[in-house]
Amino acid sequence: MRATQEEFEKAVEQLKLLKQDPGNETKLHIYALFKQATQGPCNVSKPGMLDFVNKAKWDAWNALGSLSKDDARKKYVDLVSSLVQESPSSIKATQAGSTTSYETLLVTKQDKITTICFNRPDKKNAITTQMYSEIMQALEEAAQDDSVITVMTGSGDYYSSGNDLSNFTKIPPEGVKKAAEESGELLETTVEKFLSFPRPMEYVSTTGQSTTLVELQDVLHATEQATFHTPFSHLGQSPEGCSTYLFPQIMGPAKANEVLLFNRKLTAAEACNLGLVTEVFPDSSFQKEVWVRLRSFAKLPKNSLMYSKQLIRGVQKEKLHAVNIQECERLKERWLSEDCMNAIMNFFQKSKL
Repeated sequence: MRATQEEFEKAVEQLKLLKQDPGNETKLHIYALFKQATQGPCNVSKPGMLDFVNKAKWDAWNALGSLSKDDARKKYVDLVSSLVQESPSSIKATQAGSTTSYETLLVTKQDKITTICFNRPDKKNAITTQMYSEIMQALEEAAQDDSVITVMTGSGDYYSSGNDLSNFTKIPPEGVKKAAEESGELLETTVEKFLSFPRPMEYVSTTGQSTTLVELQDVLHATEQATFHTPFSHLGQSPEGCSTYLFPQIMGPAKANEVLLFNRKLTAAEACNLGLVTEVFPDSSFQKEVWVRLRSFAKLPKNSLMYSKQLIRGVQKEKLHAVNIQECERLKERWLSEDCMNAIMNFFQKSKL
């Protein structure tokens, strides 16, 4: 059964209203089906190797081969319809006493504990540019509320799988260089928020983690199933989150080099033995044991904890700020490099369409 032009146009409008990001693979497939339905088989020149965004789009369109316009239109309508049916309403949690709502976070306050929960479980809580902005806003509010501690965690199995590679596809009209500048500034500012956060910050993790955010927090609890991974060189990039300074301090230069340079993935037990994780709990009792511990922390004198943290962090604060700036400057260069662009392009090419 064919889709009418009216059904196709309706699907185009429905897609604009979709609140939940369907992911890079699906977005490329939607793009390809739209082009095939409106223009037929791919009929434009293949973009250059360094134009990884348009190259990924071209590959997706070209992969449809000789699929007819009618069949492409039907597949487009069916795909958009399935996304609309599956997409839940955007979850917006508002912290007590705050007028801020979040689309990528759940922020709650209870028992003198502010919890900031990454809320993109279907994307393994991969961090988008919007998410970075919301994390900064949540940290600003948590720094001013009356909680004793702040807990960072993630919904689903992952605390965070790291940066969402779809960030690389959002190129402003000014070009790739402008995008690299803006992304570097956003990352630098986010890390600064962690470095200057006044209250004790606890990290609660289930399976996977954005590892360079881990060492910026004060106490780290993980399940025995957790892993810690920094695939910077695999993606043609360089370390961030002050990891070039903190990792060698925490685990020693040799092990830090293995992790930061050669993509070594650490188990929870290894991370704990190296000093990256405070304590590892059995998966079956993790939530119960950790939250008993956190509620006991929240009963301690707030100002005593805050001033003690200032003394501990104050010794390294100036150095960490300098390292953060240096890392972000290097990353801006790496994001414009050929090997980084090739790595991102390979990611899109390997994605199933």
